[in-house]
Amino acid sequence: MDPYITEWLNIAVRWMHMITGVAWIGASFYFVWLENNLNRQNPRDGLSGDLWAIHGGGIYHLEKYKLAPEKMPETLHWFKWEAYFTWLTGMTLLFIVFYANADIYLVKPGSEFSSSTTVMIGIASLVAGWFVYDVLCNSALGKKPMLLGVALFVGLVFAAWALSLVFSGRGAYIH
Repeated sequence: MDPYITEWLNIAVRWMHMITGVAWIGASFYFVWLENNLNRQNPRDGLSGDLWAIHGGGIYHLEKYKLAPEKMPETLHWFKWEAYFTWLTGMTLLFIVFYANADIYLVKPGSEFSSSTTVMIGIASLVAGWFVYDVLCNSALGKKPMLLGVALFVGLVFAAWALSLVFSGRGAYIH
C-alpha cells in the first residue's frame, strides 16, 4: 500500500479513536457522577432515586428505576456507540499500524518469523486472550475478584513475555 495513504489513514483513524475514546470515557464519568449524586431519600414507588440538573440553560429531571419500567419508552438512548466506535477504530488502527506494516512495527528485529506469520500470531493472541479471559471470568475463580485479578495479572505478564520473543516491544505490549 502507498505509504502516503497509510499515513493519512493512520492519522484519520487515530483521531477518530481518540475522539470516540474521550466520548466513551466522558459518558462513563457522567454516569458514575450521576449514580453517586442521586437523591435517594423518599423516592417514588419503583425508583431508587432522582436528580435535578441544569446545563446550557436547560433544567433536567433524571430518575433511576430500580427495575425496568412496566412500559419502556418508544425512544430510548443507549450510550453504546462510543464504546463500539472506540473498539472498532482501535482494531482498525491495529491493522493499519501493525498488520499492514508488520515488517516495520510488528516483527522483532533479527526474528526468523515472516511478517505474515507474526500477523497470524497477533490475531491468534487476541482471540486466545479473549477466550482465556472469558473462561476465567465464568469459572469459580470469577467469584473471587482478588484471585481473578492476580491470575489475570500473572497471565498478562506471561503473555507480554511470550509475545516479546516474537514481536517488537511495541507490538508485544499492544497485543
